[in-house]
Amino acid sequence: MLVRLLAGNAPGHEHFTWSVFQVTPGTSFSAVFLGVVFGFLSFAGFEAASTLGEEANRPTRDIPRAILGTAIFGGLYFVIVTAVEMMGFGAGKAGVAKFTGSASLLGDLGSSYVGHWVGDVITLGTTVSAFGCCLASTVAAARLLYALSRDTAGARGLGKGSRWGTPAWATLVISVMSGLIVVIYTAAFHATAFDSFLWSGTIGTLILLVAYVLATLGCTVLVFVRRKLPVPMWQVIVPIAALVVLGYTLYRNVIPYPTGAAAWFPVVSAAWLAVAVLAVIFAPGTARRLGVALAAWEGIAAPGAEAPGAHRKRRIAARPVD
Repeated sequence: MLVRLLAGNAPGHEHFTWSVFQVTPGTSFSAVFLGVVFGFLSFAGFEAASTLGEEANRPTRDIPRAILGTAIFGGLYFVIVTAVEMMGFGAGKAGVAKFTGSASLLGDLGSSYVGHWVGDVITLGTTVSAFGCCLASTVAAARLLYALSRDTAGARGLGKGSRWGTPAWATLVISVMSGLIVVIYTAAFHATAFDSFLWSGTIGTLILLVAYVLATLGCTVLVFVRRKLPVPMWQVIVPIAALVVLGYTLYRNVIPYPTGAAAWFPVVSAAWLAVAVLAVIFAPGTARRLGVALAAWEGIAAPGAEAPGAHRKRRIAARPVD
């Protein structure tokens, strides 16, 4: 598509233009930040490699590299591909209408720019990609549920791994819960497949934004207040800028309050967050054990403390390599 746009022989006389990066005159600032949440939705999960830290042989080196590499590559990829897609449909009002009305962006563009068979191949690839995204989300959620259960209740129940060390029971629970969400959407709200994706994605992203805010605040205190890392003080502008963007995005997704099906998004998100807060308040011992376990994993625990499951990791590392 990019080659045809640059060559000037694209369907509908569309052409390469930088205008796709310009906000349409008359668009309010609040409307832009309502759209930003979908940017976070698309980019959410870039840090998923962190959930596999216990499985990595050199987690303090490999996990940061994986996260940084994903952020850089994913950021460039999303920007370039989305810009080319927008140019492919056209940067005018008619093109925007086609863009927003398309059920398969690359599928429709592939059919018009190359041939119908390309659209079918891309749609198949999109299906595989969606399955991969679902699988990655399940793995990350199951790993977190497994670690939380193990570090609070020990190696039993959801904190018990299979004979291969995988979180089998936690994966089963996550899969069943995901299925129940789809059933509830369909039975109670007559949701389509796209509705299920949009609703879950938006609710999840709002919760994730709160998690990003808390993580940024914690990092700021750790690095710039307690001075645990030798970082120049002027770099504090980075987390501050992040907090401004995250905070305003959250604000604009609640104020003015959305209507229709979207009115439930903040409610459900707030309910899940309230459950987490209440769990910490009424089970402080559990939260304390989780903190001790995390500190042990990070190597900042009291002398003699050992992370839960560390003996398993030593056993894995000691196995002979074929």
